[in-house]
Amino acid sequence: MGFTWTVVALIVVLAIAWRFLGSYMVSVYEGRTRWLAFAERPVYRLIGIDPAAEQPWPRYAASMIVFSGVAIGASYLIFRLQGHLPFNPQHLPGVTPALAWNTAVSFVTNTNWQAYSGETTMSYLSQMGALAVQNFLSAAVGIAVAVALIRGFSRKSSKTIGNFWVDLVRGTLYVLLPSAFVFAIVFVAQGALQTLAGPVHIQDLLNGVKQVVPRGPVASQEVIKQLGTNGGGFFNANGADPFENPTGLTNFLSISLILCIPVGLTYTFGKMVGSVRQGAAILGVMAIIFGSWLAIASV
Repeated sequence: MGFTWTVVALIVVLAIAWRFLGSYMVSVYEGRTRWLAFAERPVYRLIGIDPAAEQPWPRYAASMIVFSGVAIGASYLIFRLQGHLPFNPQHLPGVTPALAWNTAVSFVTNTNWQAYSGETTMSYLSQMGALAVQNFLSAAVGIAVAVALIRGFSRKSSKTIGNFWVDLVRGTLYVLLPSAFVFAIVFVAQGALQTLAGPVHIQDLLNGVKQVVPRGPVASQEVIKQLGTNGGGFFNANGADPFENPTGLTNFLSISLILCIPVGLTYTFGKMVGSVRQGAAILGVMAIIFGSWLAIASV
């Protein structure tokens, strides 16, 4: 696919995401979409919250800070203890304290600074149970805060802006998990790795060189990395690694996935404040900035 047609296809995909994903997120965060209620209700019972009880902004913000603090602590412990935990076929030792803390804070805050080589530093459990989980949860937190801000604009006389725990659960269950599941299957079908088997040891008979080819649960992490506008791929080379991004289709999907939720949220904003024009105006500004940098990069 040529560059021009790739851009055209991307615009079409994002236009669909703007209208339909944006509308779907309105339905999700207004509580009208309940097709996963059977999974949603037990989570509320487990964490002990009333989904009908809304929070004023200080309580909403405090809930977010507490949740993020617990997530940092849990991720840090997994990194530090990975040498004693399962799903570590390479027998990698625990991550050093400074790197474990930096990575935990980075992934929980959705900044995803990767100051390490993934395939030689993180066990499969760390990749799945900490990094990939935070790729879901930090994205869900970000969307929840955006929706809470939108409610702040639309509810001029209200003292509440929703419930953080409800927004977190619904964003994860209804938006991120289903999309990541579907596209992970596409990535696997295209050749991205998805296995719990250890690395492959190859003997080059011609040159007499032994090579270790790392493997792991790659596709599932790659998709949510993009969908949640995260970083930190399974491999050090990230999306440049053919085991993580094997074909032109997966490359196109990666670009589309990383843009679809930010684009869709502009429609969500417009519908929730009662003026789609305002959402379109935000999208227009985004498009101008993106188009300008794309033009510079394409020269």
